Amino acid sequence: MKFRRLNANEIDARVSTISEKGCSLLLYKDARVDQNILDETVGPEYWKRSHQLIGNNLYCTVSIYNKELGVWVDKQDVGTESYTEKEKGQASDSFKRACFNWGIGRELYTAPFIWVKAGDVKIEDKNGKSTTYDTFSVRDIGYDNDGNINRLKIYNEKQKKVAYIYGKTDSTPITEEEQFDNQVEKSNKSTISKKDQEILRRVCENKGYKVEDIFTKPLSELTGEEYVTALNKLNGVK
Repeated sequence: MKFRRLNANEIDARVSTISEKGCSLLLYKDARVDQNILDETVGPEYWKRSHQLIGNNLYCTVSIYNKELGVWVDKQDVGTESYTEKEKGQASDSFKRACFNWGIGRELYTAPFIWVKAGDVKIEDKNGKSTTYDTFSVRDIGYDNDGNINRLKIYNEKQKKVAYIYGKTDSTPITEEEQFDNQVEKSNKSTISKKDQEILRRVCENKGYKVEDIFTKPLSELTGEEYVTALNKLNGVK
């Protein structure tokens, strides 16, 4: 039994640790993703789950019917408590862990250490403790032939900017949301960064243009205002 790898929109990123220098993130999946992949791969009538309390711990068994052998195959794991809903948290966590045993989302264990610098996340000091209200989403992910993560892009939904990039992402399309989110901030800069230069190159390529056909001077000499104007023209915004 082999399950497909997770898509970017099936993976969530949550804050793990925070300091005044930034925060670390962890990748995870929720129970609905597991349910959907089980339905999609084996069919809703060929898998089932059950829970068992052993001591003070709640265990989940995910069973899949093997049509060739005519038997149910079980895989089990234990859950941990949720901070908000103890019983529901253990049930959900044990189910997700049991699905990891089946191989669903196991590639998340190969994620790199994800650190978002303070410049890409707003850190506040609350009673001597660092905290943030920023939220993050996975916008792009890629895997090598062994199923290890080799490409990753994480977006800060609160700050409206790409917060973390791992691996080769040159072939990843730039979304319009990413192009325009920081226009006001960029227009106040004297010259644009290397990252912004790369965005312009890739947008030009996506539109079928050559950089030299659009700009009369090197990208490194473009001001923030010129950068915004160029993106608007490339996307037909007057």
